[in-house]
Amino acid sequence: METILLMAHAEAGEALGKQAREVLAAAVAVAKDCGGTLCVGLVGADVQAAAASVAGCGAARFLAVSGEDFANARYGTDAAAAEALCRAADATLVLVPATSRWNRVIAGVAHRLGGRADTHVTGLAVNEGVPRATRWWYRQRMEGVFSRSTRPWLLALEGGIAAAWEGAAGQAVIEPVAVAGTTTRSRLEGFESPPADQQTIRPDADLLFVTGAGWTKKQPDGEVKTAKAEELIGTFLKKARASLGSTKSLVDLGGEGQAVISFLTHMNQVGQTGSTPRHPKGLATCCHGEEPHTVGWRFIGERRAISLDPNCGWARGKADVLYVADAFAVMEKVNELLA
Repeated sequence: METILLMAHAEAGEALGKQAREVLAAAVAVAKDCGGTLCVGLVGADVQAAAASVAGCGAARFLAVSGEDFANARYGTDAAAAEALCRAADATLVLVPATSRWNRVIAGVAHRLGGRADTHVTGLAVNEGVPRATRWWYRQRMEGVFSRSTRPWLLALEGGIAAAWEGAAGQAVIEPVAVAGTTTRSRLEGFESPPADQQTIRPDADLLFVTGAGWTKKQPDGEVKTAKAEELIGTFLKKARASLGSTKSLVDLGGEGQAVISFLTHMNQVGQTGSTPRHPKGLATCCHGEEPHTVGWRFIGERRAISLDPNCGWARGKADVLYVADAFAVMEKVNELLA
């Protein structure tokens, strides 16, 4: 029988985060389908509020590694905490949200435990009593379903694979887990982040706005209007609070000596060489490549595109709605309406 352990990081005084609750929903379903035991393991400075927020999930045990040493991301302390939780729960199947913090340590933890780890898992189900994971291979063009006999098996689940767990809060009896030998050679000095109105990557935004290389090409009047494009896109992002994506071609233009949109980086890149974001809606502009419409848009709920080419195969084949129009004119009108 499987012992399923959900591991998550907890913020002091806050309920468990959305992505962690999505993985919790998957863990609850797997435990039910395979007749296993569910445990919850939390890491953070103070985990009481997070544990209380999911007290009704049916977990047999709530384990915690807590203290100021475990408040911030650091490989040494995170790996030690994860190892201690897995050993305390005697877990055979360990599920974590695929955050940058967990992705960094999961392989090392699996090595310490003599197990196996898999990341970028996009689905998890039980078939004939055997947990089976789903993920993509070959530049995210082939989807595969697989299982492992090695235990413990650690899985990092991508966001959006399940509806976030919703249930009654309550009092959770937390079992503290001691971590020995956590010598640290680094310390957190602080955070540096851009002002809120300059943030372009918003994972929780309702809309993903994808830009393409057409924004920096010659327009019908023969002029290159990169500055105008930057103004239109920047204004829309601020007013709509949308998240910004980009094709590889536009991100790489700077290396070719061409004018670029200043707030675009490789972090905004979507597609087979970038990320596969998850948003309820998406709007692609001046994009004609395979990446945004096929690979990067796989998990977008409603997909729309703006293109001057009515025969754009990728837009027509992968977008739910295609607007045959000039993106500059459309976005200028949209910004006017938003104002």
